[in-house]
Amino acid sequence: MTGNDGLDSFPQGTKFRALAAHLRQQIAEGRWSVDARLPTEQEFAQTHEVGINTVRRAINLLVDEGLVRRRQGSGTYVVAIPAQVGRSARFVGVLVPSTSYFYPRVIEGIERVMTAAGVRIILSSSEYDPDLEAQQTNQLLAADVDGLLLVPNLHLIENPQRYVDRLHRLPVPYVLVERRPPDPAPDDATPYVCTNHLGGGYAAVRHFVELGHQRIGHLGRIRTATADMVAEGFDRAVRDLNLPRIPAAVVRREEWSPDELAAYAQTCKDNEITAVFCLGDRDAAGLLPHARRLGLTVPDRLAVIAYDDEVADLGEVPLTAISPPKTEVGKLAAEVLLRRIEQGVSAAVHQIQLQPRLAIRASCGAAARDRSSVTGRRPGAPSGR
Repeated sequence: MTGNDGLDSFPQGTKFRALAAHLRQQIAEGRWSVDARLPTEQEFAQTHEVGINTVRRAINLLVDEGLVRRRQGSGTYVVAIPAQVGRSARFVGVLVPSTSYFYPRVIEGIERVMTAAGVRIILSSSEYDPDLEAQQTNQLLAADVDGLLLVPNLHLIENPQRYVDRLHRLPVPYVLVERRPPDPAPDDATPYVCTNHLGGGYAAVRHFVELGHQRIGHLGRIRTATADMVAEGFDRAVRDLNLPRIPAAVVRREEWSPDELAAYAQTCKDNEITAVFCLGDRDAAGLLPHARRLGLTVPDRLAVIAYDDEVADLGEVPLTAISPPKTEVGKLAAEVLLRRIEQGVSAAVHQIQLQPRLAIRASCGAAARDRSSVTGRRPGAPSGR
């Protein structure tokens, strides 16, 4: 999105809808009051760097909605604000990178709030393709949505902060979901609702320490949206809790093959690793049979905690997992967006980060009860096994 309002990035035939959405938002925010005369079509064309025909079509949409009226020889005047006119239904665009893993519960949370508010959603999936993401964002704007809930592929973009900064030019309110600006200015006003993934990685290591483990490995990923934050949480916990860092057992890959999981299990045995934190569930489950063949039975000889909690409870040995609050993230993001749609520029900027939950199961050797009562000690206190 480039240009004054990002309009020059929209496909031909959709710019007028984006301009109409932008003008509609400005009317709702009080830029022009009822009975105020709008700038001329020529002035709009110059301001927004579009053609006269694009402006005319945008104004025609607002006329059809009953927001403005043309007066022969006098100009175009505001006759109502969007809240007074209303449409048969409001629409919100939801753009996620996947509808099959992690995000179904986020979407469920969004749907609950929007359904209760009488708002319909238009769901799109970018399939982790930045080019497709851009196309679908434009299509959602062309569909004349009232707002956007976006999960951009920041981990696949060369300059993610610049991308986030350009989102401010969108012609409708938006909220980032499970994403936050990677390098924001102190006064950054990007609204977002996300999980504290760094805190999740930290919590996993802390729980291992509470159970008496000292030699802890990390079987991680690269080039996923959460991988770097989860790994940073692991590394910080290792430093803060004065644990030995064992480089051979801290391994991150883009994908883990069965042979690589077998080799990692051997590394754990060779380095006397007693606990492994895995991103995510499927890699953790894939590690277990290789560890068992080497005599590293779970949880007796090797404790395991997974990250994501998508399928962690379904295996032969149910996996203890760090569980992001996906449904709650979706609900809060939807609520924040609705406030931004209704209140316009007066809406407070919400930047919300939620802590993930530790779901204790069989794979770490602790009883399935609340984390605070696992050892009867304060978090981080030393213990024996």
